[in-house]
Amino acid sequence: MSQVAIEKVDGKEPATATIFGEMKALSDRIRDRAYQIFEGRNGGEGYDLDDWLAAEKDLLASADSDFVEKDGKYEVQVSAPGFEAGDVHVTALPDALIVNASSKHKHDTNEGNARFCEFGQKSFFRRFDLPAPIDVDKVTADLSKGVLHLSAMKAKEASVKVPAVAA
Repeated sequence: MSQVAIEKVDGKEPATATIFGEMKALSDRIRDRAYQIFEGRNGGEGYDLDDWLAAEKDLLASADSDFVEKDGKYEVQVSAPGFEAGDVHVTALPDALIVNASSKHKHDTNEGNARFCEFGQKSFFRRFDLPAPIDVDKVTADLSKGVLHLSAMKAKEASVKVPAVAA
């Protein structure tokens, strides 16, 4: 089991988290790819969304996941086969967990001449919006057997239930 680093953003300071810069860079790459697709079909109006979705599909993989609430915490599992702990970046916000992973495969020139290789660059991005605030200091993440496990404790004020008032 490998520990995964977590960037914790408590929301009290201006948004300076690394993930926000990464999201902008990813959006820029998607925009550029969508424009390439647009140019490749010789332009024309009415296919903007199709171009954008095709660009997202080219650049991002989908990660299967599981989201469970139990015992005052949220537990998330994300399928991440082929990724190492250092490839995965987790950001904990009071209202969301964001997972970003990226990995590249390349051949060392000392390995000989590659005749065939289907490995390449892969990445995925998932945002899990949470139904109640969490304590960002009590978020844990580890990667084991190709599955990323996240655990986030609910914030104390979120676990206090307000009794219903009879009218």
